[in-house]
Amino acid sequence: MAKKLYVGNLSYNTKEEDLREAFSKIGEVLSATLIVDKESGRSKGFGFVEMASDEDAGKAIAALNGTAFMDRTITVNEAKPKTERSGSGGRGDRGGYGGGEKSWR
Repeated sequence: MAKKLYVGNLSYNTKEEDLREAFSKIGEVLSATLIVDKESGRSKGFGFVEMASDEDAGKAIAALNGTAFMDRTITVNEAKPKTERSGSGGRGDRGGYGGGEKSWR
């Protein structure tokens, strides 16, 4: 079963191909994704690599966590499921701002 790994403290110059190449030396890589800022397009310094098997993922963590990669000491561990961040949108009605029969004249 495929396993997703979190890769942190990456150089801002790292490309997805760099990640894929480094991890493919250890096992089969299904995907390599860098997280970038939506506005600037600049890397946020972390990403995710999906390994084809739990075994390959374990080897990658053991081999790469705490090692130098493009002049940075990277963190590699099992990615945790995405959770809702508190304080983010989606709260629905803000109240008092629209509709209804009130006149604001």
